Amino acid sequence: MPHHKSTHKRMKTDVKKRMANRSVKSRFRTLEKKFRLAVQAGDKEKADQACLEVQKALDQASGHKVLKNGTAARKKSRMMKVLNRMNA
Repeated sequence: MPHHKSTHKRMKTDVKKRMANRSVKSRFRTLEKKFRLAVQAGDKEKADQACLEVQKALDQASGHKVLKNGTAARKKSRMMKVLNRMNA
């Protein structure tokens, strides 16, 4: 256990932040799965809708510094490549 009050408070805030970050990561991972399932099923409309949802979640995650900007951009780029291949 910490010996200083400030360290104890820091541990408490770290737990809260970790739980918030976990929630954000879980959300976009779930949406990515939904996108992949729509692509596998060959449903273009669902894939388009899921793509928009994932992009929004990734932008929010990178805006809140849960993900690095480059990571979010890479994930969006790969997703769009799959979607464009599907629509072609």
